[in-house]
Amino acid sequence: MSPGDFRTESDLLGSLQVPAAALYGIHTQRALQNFPLSGRRINAHLIHAYGFVKQACAQTIFELGNWDEQRFGALEQACREMSEGLLDQHIVVDALQGGAGTSTNMNVNEVLANRALQLLGRPLADYETFHPLNDVNRYQSTNDTYPTALRIAAIDLLRKLERTVTTLVDSFQRKEHEFANIVKVGRTQLQDAVLTTLGRSMGAYAEAFARDRWRIYKCEERLRVVPLGGTAIGTGLGAPRQYIFRVVDHLQQITGMGLARAENLIDATQNADVFVEVSGILRALSANLLKISNDLRLLASGPHAGIGEISLPPRQAGSSIMPGKINPVIPEAVGQAALMMQGQDQTLTSAASLGNLELNQFLPLVADCLLNNLELARHACHLFESLCVRGIEANSDQCRQRVDGATATVTAIVDLVGYEAAQQIAREAESTGCSIRDAAIASGLLTGEQFDRAIAPEAVTSLGSRRE
Repeated sequence: MSPGDFRTESDLLGSLQVPAAALYGIHTQRALQNFPLSGRRINAHLIHAYGFVKQACAQTIFELGNWDEQRFGALEQACREMSEGLLDQHIVVDALQGGAGTSTNMNVNEVLANRALQLLGRPLADYETFHPLNDVNRYQSTNDTYPTALRIAAIDLLRKLERTVTTLVDSFQRKEHEFANIVKVGRTQLQDAVLTTLGRSMGAYAEAFARDRWRIYKCEERLRVVPLGGTAIGTGLGAPRQYIFRVVDHLQQITGMGLARAENLIDATQNADVFVEVSGILRALSANLLKISNDLRLLASGPHAGIGEISLPPRQAGSSIMPGKINPVIPEAVGQAALMMQGQDQTLTSAASLGNLELNQFLPLVADCLLNNLELARHACHLFESLCVRGIEANSDQCRQRVDGATATVTAIVDLVGYEAAQQIAREAESTGCSIRDAAIASGLLTGEQFDRAIAPEAVTSLGSRRE
């Protein structure tokens, strides 16, 4: 680049060249030099939420008589553009950074200041007209704006995740009704146990995810209490009392979320346990995703030399050397997402635990893990539902063959013939190679009709046993 491609900006450390066309400034430029860490930019939802926060701050400042309408209008439009994702490409600092998020806040401040200058018809970096700190960041600190933006971003993603989990629940419930009359072998410790129905299995999965949906819905309320107005450590240093009282009301109106200013701003500024709590909800979801995706892999195993009681939708060729092989790639991908979620939950928990005194210096790591997990969970649930669960098919004949030959079937007639007689029937079937049904009838202890009633769907799913 030629010298004309840069402009010079100054701060307390000296002067630095910044790309002439950049909406960011010297503070962002230093962050780019200092934190080449993850190679990933800040989560876009956090950027959009920051636009809402800065807009609420600007409205409150204007309401208190600090700006004329023209300057306020330019900044408000810039904030709206940020919340709508139109300025994402200008937020360039690394997702992981020192300073408890100061580089993120300064990148936002500089971009909003320079975008407002553009809208006013002024040159970039004309900070005498509009200053990133004196104007955009007035009455604010990274320490109250960053965690507030994080809460808003998390609430938005939680709501999207809840809708996706609800769809997953619905899909499993449809399979519960579809497979209600298909009797299968239930297994404990991977060994044949007692009879159940394929519908009941699907219903249990639906219940697990329904609990996840409820937990996700309820944990939003933990995030609605925000520290905005607390400035540096929650004391409101440098902010007028009327600003502190009004700014969250403006933020509530802008976002449409039921936000409230924390009663104890010092606590809300320094402690990050609320993010650990929300992350724990996601960890519970990841446990269900991992367990249930593995269950589907087992039930679909084979298809000829495994359990093979269900078929999963074929998504792609499974091998470069074995023709005709189709792998359960969607449950495998979902399982990997679940494991990643668990790892990021542990990282978040450690980061929240290591905050010192009045501030958590690792909040960028908390934000990165939490927002990434929320997005990963939503994508995994959508993938699972749309490309796997929705297309599950029951292999009824395979289920029936397993029932006919499994010792688990004998348990269904214990109430009719007694334990020892049922055990003898099982031995007879095993030694002669006949079915449990044929051995039971041959014993003379019950008829074919009695046997069929004992292993009917309504019998194996009833609560408790019923003697004829």
